[in-house]
Amino acid sequence: MGFGVRVRSEFAYLSGALRALRRTGKIRRAPNRTWPDAVEDLARRYGDRPALISERETLSYRDYDERANRYARFFRAQGIGKGDCVALMMPNRPEYLAVWLGVARAGGVTALLNTHQRGTALAHSVAIVAPKLAIVDSALIEAWDSAAEPLAEQGAPPLPAFVHGEAGERPRVDRLIEALPGGPLSPAERTPLTIEDRCLYIYTSGTTGLPKAANINHYRVQAIMAAFAAATNATAADRIYVCLPLYHSAGGVLAVGIALTTGGSAVIAERFSASRFWDDVVDYDCTMVQYIGELCRYLLNSPPHPKERAHGLRIIDGNGLRPDVWRPFQRRFAIPRILEWYAATEGNALLLNFDETVGAVGRLPWWAKFRFPLEVVRFDEATEQPVRGPDGRCIKCAPGEVGELVSQILDDPKKPAQRFEGYADRAATSKKIVMDAFRPGDRWFRTGDLMRRDRNGYFTFVDRIGDTFRRRGENVSTVEVAALLGVVPGVTAATVYGVEMPGEEGKAGMAALVVAPPFSLEDFARAVEAGLPDYAWPVFLRLCPALPETGTHKLTKLALMHEGFDPAVVDDPLFMRVDGAYVPLDAARFSTLGVRHPPAREGTP
Repeated sequence: MGFGVRVRSEFAYLSGALRALRRTGKIRRAPNRTWPDAVEDLARRYGDRPALISERETLSYRDYDERANRYARFFRAQGIGKGDCVALMMPNRPEYLAVWLGVARAGGVTALLNTHQRGTALAHSVAIVAPKLAIVDSALIEAWDSAAEPLAEQGAPPLPAFVHGEAGERPRVDRLIEALPGGPLSPAERTPLTIEDRCLYIYTSGTTGLPKAANINHYRVQAIMAAFAAATNATAADRIYVCLPLYHSAGGVLAVGIALTTGGSAVIAERFSASRFWDDVVDYDCTMVQYIGELCRYLLNSPPHPKERAHGLRIIDGNGLRPDVWRPFQRRFAIPRILEWYAATEGNALLLNFDETVGAVGRLPWWAKFRFPLEVVRFDEATEQPVRGPDGRCIKCAPGEVGELVSQILDDPKKPAQRFEGYADRAATSKKIVMDAFRPGDRWFRTGDLMRRDRNGYFTFVDRIGDTFRRRGENVSTVEVAALLGVVPGVTAATVYGVEMPGEEGKAGMAALVVAPPFSLEDFARAVEAGLPDYAWPVFLRLCPALPETGTHKLTKLALMHEGFDPAVVDDPLFMRVDGAYVPLDAARFSTLGVRHPPAREGTP
């Protein structure tokens, strides 16, 4: 790195960090001012300026504030108080944000349910947060009802559900709130809250087990919004296009918060569509876009669009933009600036790529290490644990060496971003912490991500570890998928893992099965579609006589993952999902996929 480039890089990181620290510092110094309080101030300041825009509805800052007050009064009337949970299952729309703000004003916590989940997976997500009631969009009633039987089998009490929209005889929350006043809550109606109180449950698969509900307190909600508004230099003149799910932190907190905290507008699409993306961005006069890497690849692989260079974008921000996509995407669509970053819903590690170094998720300059203590430590793929040296401490990776990214957990009031609030499940929380990593008593958050750091402090993402892989922008829990496959008639054993697919971000799901009569591929395909969201459907199947185990009878996937789905490597029958059916994967079909397997690693089983 030349001297001039280094100076520019240091200036970019220093100015960006200072902006973020100034804004988040204000939150820490006002512990009794939560997001509900902030929205009241925004409504007074910006009034009729559009805050949340969509095809369905547009809410001004005043509308947003008043609608949340109606919801708050409704939830209070239903007995929701401080710390009580409300489950929310609704597609992307401005109303979504008014609902959870209303829950927060009543003192409650909103569980943002994944709208793709069904059956046992949805029942699990509901059960772990024990909500007192649910708000369900009428379009998702069938999905919601699919969880009733699994919840009953777990002994969960009946859960009252209020529907938004037309749904037969069910109580309609959208009509009930219209009878309630939208004016400010009186002192008697207000629930005293601080930034330490919980605001949201946001689900993450993490690296092991079924989905976990991350605890997101009021500090974290505001800090995410403020930090990224600062990092992107957002102003009231900005409009950010949000087509990511609002039940994820990137779309539902970070992206909308960039707009709302500055008096700008969030343009909310119900879902991502490559064919209408540029129409929306141009027609709504958007100046910013929130992305994930796969979104960019989809757009790059799409046919030319007449508006793809007619936009007024000044910046896009997000994560997962791969090196092979970065420059072609930026050139083709005339994107002035890209802010790539790394963060996790529940984690305390944050990296920002302020100087647009292609392929890096961010950089930690030497002068920022004290403020943001991050390390890359050696990782044992067999045990899925950090490697410890003769002294019992974790071993820091040398520059260029791949290891797991960890971030120190601190309860220092001056460094609230370094806290780890954990999950609704305490056992799941403990699994994400490595103790006594470098000195007695220290605690570090395990990101579950393999990284490489170079000599200049740039971090490059390598892969996720454990029982999760990324597919179409979603985390897929292999435990969750395998649990469903294991109850399909004829399946006697199942293990699930992710495999690389050419031309796609993330990984495709592959299942290794041991089967017996009455197993049939047709019944299996139907069960997969009925029980799993489409991004979790296994793309490849391998029918094995037995599954590999460790000496303690624990299933091991390392050999299966490395062998992949190449018929020249795998002797077992292989199948690929094509047009809803599983068809044999032979050499001819495999040759059309363009797969190139890496050479075997030393020591690979």
